[in-house]
Amino acid sequence: MTSYFCGNQNTDMKRILGTIMMTLLFAFNSTADEGMWLLHFLKDQNIEDMKKKGLKLTAEQIYSINNACMKDAIISMGGFCTGEIISDKGLFLTNHHCGYDAIADASTPENDYLTNGFWAKKMDQEIPVEGLTATIVVRIEDVTAEINAKLNDNMSYEDRQAAIRKEMKAIKEKATKDTHYDAFVRNFFEGNEFYLFVVERFKDVRMVGAPPSSVGKYGGDTDNWMWPRHTGDFSMFRIYAGDDNKPADFSQENKPYKPKHHLPISIKGVKQNDYAMILGFPGSTDRYLSSYGVNHAITLDQPTRVEIRGKKLEIMKKHMNQSDAVRINYASKYAQVANYWKYFIGQTAQLKKNKVHGKKSKIEEEFAAWAGKEDDRKKYRNVLSDFEEAYKVEAKYSANKVYFFEAIYQVDFFNHVFGAYRMRGMLDDEEKLAALKEKNIPAFKAMAEEWYGTKDLPTEKELVINMLNMYAKNVPADQQTDAFKKLAAKAKGDFTGMVEKAWSKSIFTSKERYLAFLDKPSGKTLDKDMFFQVVSETFGAFQNARSNPESTEANHKLEEANRLFVQGLRKMNPDKKYYPNANSTLRLTYGSVLDYSPADAVTYDYVTTHEGILQKREMTDDKTHEFYVPQDLVDKINEGDFGEYGQDGKLIVNFLTNNDITGGNSGSPVINGEGHLIGCAFDGNWEAMSGDIFFEKNIQRTICVDARYILWIIDKYAGAGNLIEEMTIIK
Repeated sequence: MTSYFCGNQNTDMKRILGTIMMTLLFAFNSTADEGMWLLHFLKDQNIEDMKKKGLKLTAEQIYSINNACMKDAIISMGGFCTGEIISDKGLFLTNHHCGYDAIADASTPENDYLTNGFWAKKMDQEIPVEGLTATIVVRIEDVTAEINAKLNDNMSYEDRQAAIRKEMKAIKEKATKDTHYDAFVRNFFEGNEFYLFVVERFKDVRMVGAPPSSVGKYGGDTDNWMWPRHTGDFSMFRIYAGDDNKPADFSQENKPYKPKHHLPISIKGVKQNDYAMILGFPGSTDRYLSSYGVNHAITLDQPTRVEIRGKKLEIMKKHMNQSDAVRINYASKYAQVANYWKYFIGQTAQLKKNKVHGKKSKIEEEFAAWAGKEDDRKKYRNVLSDFEEAYKVEAKYSANKVYFFEAIYQVDFFNHVFGAYRMRGMLDDEEKLAALKEKNIPAFKAMAEEWYGTKDLPTEKELVINMLNMYAKNVPADQQTDAFKKLAAKAKGDFTGMVEKAWSKSIFTSKERYLAFLDKPSGKTLDKDMFFQVVSETFGAFQNARSNPESTEANHKLEEANRLFVQGLRKMNPDKKYYPNANSTLRLTYGSVLDYSPADAVTYDYVTTHEGILQKREMTDDKTHEFYVPQDLVDKINEGDFGEYGQDGKLIVNFLTNNDITGGNSGSPVINGEGHLIGCAFDGNWEAMSGDIFFEKNIQRTICVDARYILWIIDKYAGAGNLIEEMTIIK
C-alpha cells in the first residue's frame, strides 16, 4: 500500500575520500540532489544551491514562523503519508494508496468505491473518516543545547535515556502551555541532536474524491516500484475546523479549514532538467547503517519477512477471489502486506547488485583510520567492533523477533486476541476488574462489533494455521517456551487439526462468545483458550529474545555505536553538509526532472503518456485485474479531448525526478521553481530499492503523477468540475 520513494559534488568527494567515497551516502556538499533537509536550516545550508538549480523563491517563502509560507500547505496525513492543501477551503491532495483505507472502509458491495471511484459533487456528500488526522507544522526549534546540557559521557545508557526523556517532556510542556498546539521532540543524527516540532493537529477529515482502482492502482503489484508507470495514484480529502478555524472534533457544524497557504497548480508541464522539489514527511531511512547491518538485512531479516508475507498474500488472495465482501474488507490489508513484501525482495536484490556492503566497508575503513590517528579520538575506536559484536547477538535472535511480528502480531486474528492479553493482569484483582468493566469493556465491545463485522473467519483460520506451522518450524526450539513446544509437539508439524478443534469453542472465533466473555471477564476462561495460550507464549518468547541481558547489552551497544559513528563521521568531514535519517518529520528534497539509464543500452524517458495505458491494458471484464481499464476511460482517451491538460496531442501521466524520498513521502507535492504544484510523488524505482540504506545518485528516481493527468481525471473523466473551481490553476 504505502510505497517508498545527481550532482556536482563529485570533485570534492574524490579529493577528500577517493573514488568510492564519491557516492558516500550521508556526506556531501550543497550541490548534491541527495538529501532530506530540515526546513529551518535551508537559509544557511541549501538556498543558494537551490537557486542555482532553478528555484525562484526565498527561504522564508518556504519556511517561516511569522508569515504564511509553503510549509503551511503541507500536512502529515495520519502520520503515515503526506498531503498538500490545494484550495482555500482545506481541500488536500494525496496518493490513492494513502487514502486506500478510507476508500475501502466507505465501500460496500453495493457502493464499491474501490472499484468505481468516489466523487463528492457537493460538500455535504463528503464522507467523514473516523480517526484520520491532518497535522501541520507550526514551527521547528533546535533544542540540542538544552538537552545536551543534561548529558555527559560518563552517564550509563539508562541514565542518559532517562535524562533525555525528562528534558523532552519539559520542553514539550513549555512549548504547548496555554495553546491548542501539540508538540514533540525527536532525536536526529542518531541521538546527537534534538529538535522540537510544534504542530496543529486537525481531527475532522473527510473524503472528497478518489478515482477507481483501475486508475489509482493501475498496474497493481506487477508495476509497483517499476518504470515505465501509468498510474493515477491520487485521492482527495478536506480538513474541517471549528468556527475559530482551529482543530475540533467531528461535527456537522464544522467549516472547511481556511489555510494560511495553499499550493497553486501549474498546467504548463514539465521538461527534462526542470527544477523540482518535494516537501513531506519521509518515514524512515537507515543511511548510516553499517556493513554489519547490511549483511544482517540481506542474509537474515529480509528473506524471513519475504517468506512469511508471501504465504499471507497467497492465503488472502485465495479468499478475496471468492467473495466481493472479503475482497473489499481485505483490500487494504493485502495492499499493505504486498507493498513491503515486494519492497524487501527489491531491497535485498539491489543491496547485492549495487554492492552496498562493499561501499559501507570502504567508509568504515576510512573511519577506522581517522579514529586511530589522534588521542582525542579514542572513544571512536571501538565503534566497528561494537557493531560486529552487537549484530552477532542480533543474528541469534533474529528469527524469533521477525516471526513474532510478521507471523503473530501482524495477523489480525492474533492481534485481536492481544486485546484480551492486555486485560489479563486486571482480572484477578477485584478493584482493577471493577475499573476495567466501567472504563474499558464498553470500548472493547465497540471494537468487537467492528472486528467481527469486517473480518472473514475462514481467511483468518487459514492464516493462523499456516503462521503457527511456520513459527514452530523456524523459531529456534531453545527460544520457544516450554508450553508452546508442547503444543507444537502435539500438532506434529501441522496445526490444522488442533486449530480446527479449538476454533469451534474459542471465545475469539465467535462474536457471541466474545461478547459473553466481556460481560463476565474471567482469567480462567482466557487461560484455557488455545489462542490466548499461543499469543501469551509467543509474546513471552519474543520478550525474552528482546530483553534478556545478552540482547539488552547488544541493543545498548548498537545504539551507542551508531551515535558515536555519526558523531565521528561529522568530525572526520567538517566541511560537509549532513542531513539526518528520515524519522517522519518535515523535510525538503530538491533536484530535477530527469530520465535515467538503468543498464547498458537501456534508457528510460522521463515521462509516460496515455498511450501506455492502452498498450498495457488487459481486455477483460475482471475489474480487479491489475491492468484492467474501464471502457468509459478507454473511450475518453480515444476521444483525444485532453484540452488544456494535454501536451502536443498527448496526455502526460507520470514523470520522473531525482528527488530523495522514502515511505511517508507518499502523496508529497512535487513543486517547481515558482512554488507551483506540478505533480504528486508516489513511488521509487526498482533499480534503486537499496536507496533507503545507500543513495544511488545515478539511478535513484522518484515516480510522480503529473498534475495535468490528475486534473484531467477529475474534470474530463469524473466530471467533478466543482473541485477544479476551488483550485488556483496556473496556465
